[in-house]
Amino acid sequence: MLKQLCWHTKPSTPTTMKISNELFFEQIEQLLQEGTPAEFTLRGDSMLPLLRDGRDCVVVAPLDERPIHVGDVLLFRFRGIHLLHRVIGKEEEVYILAGDGNYLQREVCRTEDIVGRLVAVHRPSGRIIDCQSRRWRIASHAWCLLPAIVRRIILAIRRRIVRR
Repeated sequence: MLKQLCWHTKPSTPTTMKISNELFFEQIEQLLQEGTPAEFTLRGDSMLPLLRDGRDCVVVAPLDERPIHVGDVLLFRFRGIHLLHRVIGKEEEVYILAGDGNYLQREVCRTEDIVGRLVAVHRPSGRIIDCQSRRWRIASHAWCLLPAIVRRIILAIRRRIVRR
């Protein structure tokens, strides 16, 4: 499986290259350990509808002194892969995470498995969304409050519309 790396020099001229997942996340972790935010094009549908596969560039920053809260989106290691999912709970020393588009699947990770926190999203239109903004938090919270069956129906309708 290949990932697309996207560092923007200007909003309209991204530089891209294709590399293996292993090398990709090794480089992302190195950037974050050096204190540098990493920006890359999102791959996968697990965070639909708020984050879109192959379209949105996400900016992940190293963890700072701010505590991790329910609702934060984290990049973390899970069973040999890296995932970008939302914190939905905390139990003792572990965080429970799930993708916005995954209404049944959950992951559990410890603090040492967390690589970084989502801080911004670059839309193809050039719009930049601050993930600490009130608007992003409200949209995220509203989506997560929907019952699983409602989210499932919305995502199914969206898939049918996008295929056409």
